[in-house]
Amino acid sequence: MPMTPGLVPNIRQPGPAEPELPFANDEVMVEIAEGSENKLTDDAGNVLRIEYPDGSIAVSLDGRPIEENEDKKDYGNWFRNLVDDIDSVTLSAISGELIRGIQDDMESRRDWVEARAKGLQLLGLKIELPGLQGATDGAPVEGMSKVRHPLLLEACLRFQANARSELLPTDGPVKIRNDAIASTTQQDSIANALERDLNHYLTAVASEYYPDTDRMLLMLGFGGTAFKKIYFCPLRNRPVSESVDAEDLIVNNSATDLRNAKRVTHKVMMRASTVKRLQILGVYRDIDLGTPVEPDKNSAQREKDAIEGVKDVATNPNDRDREIYECYCELDIPGFEHKYKGKISGLEIPYRVTIDASTKEILSIVRNYDEDTADLPEARTNFVKYTFVPGLGFYDIGLLHILGNTTNAVTAAWRELLDSGMYANFPGFLMADTGARQNTNIFRVPPGGGALVKTGGMPLNQAVMPLPYNTNAAPSLINLVQNMVETGMRVGGTAEMAVGEGKADAPVGTTLALIDQATKVLNAVHKRMHASQAEEFQLLARCFRENPESFWQRKGKPSYPWDEATFVRALDDCNLVPQADPNTASHTQRVMKVMALKQLQMQNPSMYDPIAVDVEALQTIGWSNPEQFMVPASAQGKPPPELMERMAKVQIEKQKADSQAALDQARAQEIMSKIGQGPEGANPIQDQYKMADLEVKQAEIEQRSMDAQLDAMNRKRDRESRERLAALRLAENIAQNPSILPTVQQIVDPSMLGRVEENEPPLLGGQ
Repeated sequence: MPMTPGLVPNIRQPGPAEPELPFANDEVMVEIAEGSENKLTDDAGNVLRIEYPDGSIAVSLDGRPIEENEDKKDYGNWFRNLVDDIDSVTLSAISGELIRGIQDDMESRRDWVEARAKGLQLLGLKIELPGLQGATDGAPVEGMSKVRHPLLLEACLRFQANARSELLPTDGPVKIRNDAIASTTQQDSIANALERDLNHYLTAVASEYYPDTDRMLLMLGFGGTAFKKIYFCPLRNRPVSESVDAEDLIVNNSATDLRNAKRVTHKVMMRASTVKRLQILGVYRDIDLGTPVEPDKNSAQREKDAIEGVKDVATNPNDRDREIYECYCELDIPGFEHKYKGKISGLEIPYRVTIDASTKEILSIVRNYDEDTADLPEARTNFVKYTFVPGLGFYDIGLLHILGNTTNAVTAAWRELLDSGMYANFPGFLMADTGARQNTNIFRVPPGGGALVKTGGMPLNQAVMPLPYNTNAAPSLINLVQNMVETGMRVGGTAEMAVGEGKADAPVGTTLALIDQATKVLNAVHKRMHASQAEEFQLLARCFRENPESFWQRKGKPSYPWDEATFVRALDDCNLVPQADPNTASHTQRVMKVMALKQLQMQNPSMYDPIAVDVEALQTIGWSNPEQFMVPASAQGKPPPELMERMAKVQIEKQKADSQAALDQARAQEIMSKIGQGPEGANPIQDQYKMADLEVKQAEIEQRSMDAQLDAMNRKRDRESRERLAALRLAENIAQNPSILPTVQQIVDPSMLGRVEENEPPLLGGQ
């Protein structure tokens, strides 16, 4: 009789081969679930035993519900080292196959490595003296220059400085974004605490993050491709995000991206002591690896050593670093075959295999897919690719490819100009045969010196003749060099933005359009980096989910009393995104946006909140706590203290004038009363004059009071007008010369705001 889903009473006794279940009594409930799975529960409804259709049984031995145990994943056991469970023959076969594949991958990108090595020379970072006599340094003639034009180096340094200021702000690179429709106050508090603590982690705990990323940005601009590796470091016992040189990440050039590559191999140079520590921790297989062989560096790595002036020579072989290959690949390992619906499918599944390059021994084999994707395993993402400009293949386009040929041409022109000047100052010459018997064949005369020349009786000007050098080509060559440099800077996106040069009255809209046009290349690169950094933070959050204790154990004083459940829930509810604005690629653009907002606020004061606008402006120019410059909330919306004091003085003068007028009026009434009585000795004509005089004085007092009020109002209007004009002039100056940004002192400078009186403060925020 088929059983329907629901709860039915049942009495079960454990069989002789079954463990004693921790039931409170013998009566339990059996839940017949969809899919013919029999679940045995206790009185509270906790599942303690499950009978599956294939005959297997899951039993809780510790009394905890089985579903709870299943939800609590054991990442340490799933990602354990499997090498001890695989026989040596299989390990040797895997090692040989992977080594051959890695060598093929390195061969496929040999031309790319050679081009990168030549590009490193174009940076001009290596000190090269002019060619000396008898030297074999490539200079064809003694004294020829070997200077290199800094066009490529300047572009790389500009990109690195701009990218660092945007991606690595001082207070931390992470921002929390919550896309929920509605959030509670507690959720907002947890999100703010998570943002503060993650930024503290990346700036203080993971102290290597900022300098390592800064170094990566230089090579990203140079070569166009850079990588970040995000993983849990067993030695530091915390998640780590480290940059990987493009030469050290070996990928076949036929791959389109990291996800579709057949193999991704990270070549790591590791100290012998570090390898031993990892063996002690059980991360690597504990075997004797012997003496490491000297690593075979490619041309790009050798060029880097030459630029730095170092030579990797270890007289003691035991002092050499071990070359380790960490290969992310797909394998079908006997004993760990992929099964689908209980049958071996033959599908190759993702693994991470670590091989010692010297001995070809496999040190570890670890699953590289999550347990919940075991049915059809999907490889975990471990690397993030940063792109300058997307290329034609796996490796992208950088400033080396954009400016490399131009730098070569300008360098050649520079050397020709320098050599032309050298020959102009020290010209070569031709001699007649009759005057060739000399003790030396060097006829270069030092300044102020002389040399003896035997002419055999011939005139000196006939025996010696200077070579006819063409010096007329120098001006045209200089113009050509300038044109090539300007073209290269424009193509590379590093041109100076002379948007207001020669046009002091250029409209603001035209200026902004020119700035936008000049920074299109940089804006596109910035958007790509923003997306890559967002992916990097997501992988960092994944590491924290799998190892949550590492977050607060090393963080110091917490901003929030974290526990595992709260921390994991916060990571699930919040998205980690970069603080950098993907639509603003430079500080100049950000300041220009704020200035435009300030202009709108001053032109339409009733539509905008002046305090919010001023707070945004102060934060943009670098003040993290703009509230310190604001007056108290109780005083906001009131005139400045100096204006209030002046208005108080005017009010006092008006009160005095009113009192005097009242007194004069009382006296006038008294005189009128006396006139009406007609006392003896009264003079009506004189009394009328007195009355007229009193009326004139009262009118003058009222006029002075009105003039004082109008003067205060006019001063206020004048100051507001001068502030608007000063802000417009400041915006135009910044647009004409973006490299000179205003400081806070310049913004409140009396000369810029057009103040007339020294003690008269500016009206901030349009007040």
